[in-house]
Amino acid sequence: MLPEHLKVNEEGHLVVGGCDTVDLAEQFGTPLYVMDEGLIRKICRAYKDSFAMYYGGQGTPVYASKAFCCKEMCRIVKSEGFDLEIVSGGELYTALAAGFDPAHIHFNGNNKTCEEIRYALEQKVGHILVDNIEELHLIQKFSEVMNRVTTVSLRIKPGIDAHTHQFIRTGQIDSKFGFALETGEAMQAVQETLALPNLDLEGVQCHIGSQIFDIAPFVEAAKVMLQFMQDVREKTGVTVRVLDLGGGFGIRYTDADQPVPYNDYMREVSTAIHKKCRELSFPVPYVYIEPGRSVVGEAGLTLYTVGSVKEIPGVRNYVAVDGGMTDNPRYILYQSAYDVLLANHADRAPDYTATVAGRCCESGDLIQENVKMGKPKAGDLIAVLSTGAYNYSMASNYNRVCRPPVIMVRGGSPRVVVRRESYEDLIRNDL
Repeated sequence: MLPEHLKVNEEGHLVVGGCDTVDLAEQFGTPLYVMDEGLIRKICRAYKDSFAMYYGGQGTPVYASKAFCCKEMCRIVKSEGFDLEIVSGGELYTALAAGFDPAHIHFNGNNKTCEEIRYALEQKVGHILVDNIEELHLIQKFSEVMNRVTTVSLRIKPGIDAHTHQFIRTGQIDSKFGFALETGEAMQAVQETLALPNLDLEGVQCHIGSQIFDIAPFVEAAKVMLQFMQDVREKTGVTVRVLDLGGGFGIRYTDADQPVPYNDYMREVSTAIHKKCRELSFPVPYVYIEPGRSVVGEAGLTLYTVGSVKEIPGVRNYVAVDGGMTDNPRYILYQSAYDVLLANHADRAPDYTATVAGRCCESGDLIQENVKMGKPKAGDLIAVLSTGAYNYSMASNYNRVCRPPVIMVRGGSPRVVVRRESYEDLIRNDL
């Protein structure tokens, strides 16, 4: 069963955004990242509409750019009314180059360098999410030198385990991110922030993990964070006015995934926030959420050309493609599942079991193992679905392989938004 935004045409070719993937491969080559701009915008508008419905507009979705960051993606989310979350100087530079208003940029990350903090302050980034005490004092130091007051929020660990892969859980006490509630560290950070003259404590933020399918952890996180905000008011007399609940909403990679509709999440979390605020007699805060994967993940697919098929009787069938861990490292990192199909024979029954192998000189360079697909031959075109998030972002030049281009498709028209790297690009910084 194909996702709704994908079609099969009369020739049996996979179609995305009104474009025949066979034609795309012929025009742009493979490997090729393809992003459905129409679907991205549809998802953005669903998030915006939900804020209007459940928070009366008293909140903003913030696109987590680490999922997929390039200048055109920054332009798209800007045009859809999103703020932008960045976690590095490079993401900040990209956003500014795309014309993103720095007042609507949120700078997150657990170990911002001195250079990055200074750069963010010089560019008048609107919101800095503080991860640790050392960072807090660096921001104070630079703000004092610049004779300005900097708006900050504190990243809090709410003590909630979202039961996802251990590499993408971030809300429990044993995490490299943020200030812990259980130890009293979070309250100490609040008190220290309030004592610094060049900092304005605007809010608190949490992020409990990624690829989460259950609403309950998000609801519980909201309750815990609101209780902390009330504790801050009682202990310091200060009412923190912003609550950032992070992201982590799961998407469909295969039929085994059952993601929660975004509207259901927004409704239930909003209900919990308003109920808890009534119980505490606490003013409903301005709310941010930070979707990344859920905005772009399912909107992307990657096209590859089959180079060879090796059938080892009684062992497995290897289908080698012209990409691999250099453009999709998520399988080797997380054993991430994907749907795979023949893009040039998308109407063919998935009755062949294969391991899709990459081209790198690495035994672990696999994209999927024992996946069902139509039987391929050399020269066929393979599509790996739901690769819009953390594929281009994590791509590398291992084995000196050039990174693929990214194209956006919409209404039957493709356009390049990131050019294919050349061999000249590979040696550009070599001396």
